[in-house]
Amino acid sequence: MSYKGYSALAGVYDLFNAELDYESWANFIEAAFDRFLQRRPQILLDLACGTGRMTKILSGRGYDMIGVDGSAEMLAKAAENCGYDPRILYLLQDMRSFELYGTVGAVISCLDSVNYLIKEEDLGACFSLVHNYLDPDGLFLFDVNTPHKFETIYGDEAYLFDGELTEGEKRIPVFCAWQNHYVKKSRICTFDLSVFYGDERGNYRREDETQKERCYTREELESALQKAGFEVLGVFGGFDFSAPAKNAERIYFAARAKK
Repeated sequence: MSYKGYSALAGVYDLFNAELDYESWANFIEAAFDRFLQRRPQILLDLACGTGRMTKILSGRGYDMIGVDGSAEMLAKAAENCGYDPRILYLLQDMRSFELYGTVGAVISCLDSVNYLIKEEDLGACFSLVHNYLDPDGLFLFDVNTPHKFETIYGDEAYLFDGELTEGEKRIPVFCAWQNHYVKKSRICTFDLSVFYGDERGNYRREDETQKERCYTREELESALQKAGFEVLGVFGGFDFSAPAKNAERIYFAARAKK
């Protein structure tokens, strides 16, 4: 099953996330390997890999990578970003029903991809598959947006982002209008997005899409991991393995596959 939620946003995803420090995030991933595994794994799954920026960095550090994503448009950008790389295999698959050719030493899932699993059964299906395709004692690392972020940062706020894409010598002005609607009872946040791509004549092409994320509590995620056969090793507020603050916007989970 392919995911249609990034058809409009794929072209500007990296531009609007340009401030993210992927190198520091990759350092955190490797530090987690050293902390929780006897040895660093050889094969990694980057689940919901998006445009492949983390996949490319970890491939460059010597890991054999499998990048799974449900959006054909995002995987097209990943292939463009990474070029030919014999260490990377990209697969267009849903994170609730993916299939691999064998097991892997670790699974990573970055940038609140788990929040896109808006039903509890979807969360359970994903975690069970991750457990199934991990080596015994393999490591699962992922992050989520916190209830604090859903309630105070997302809420019913509206945001505007603008920037410029380059294609060869062309410079393409773009901007994105983003309207949120968070329902506290269901804990579902709906994002209505409109992306405008300009051209050299000053005309704009508009693309619209809607995304949804589910707010999970730390306790719910720990319970789902345990039901899927994981041992929760830690929940962190930053790349220094510190405890999450009450106003943390993102928290990081580390879990071991018990087999």
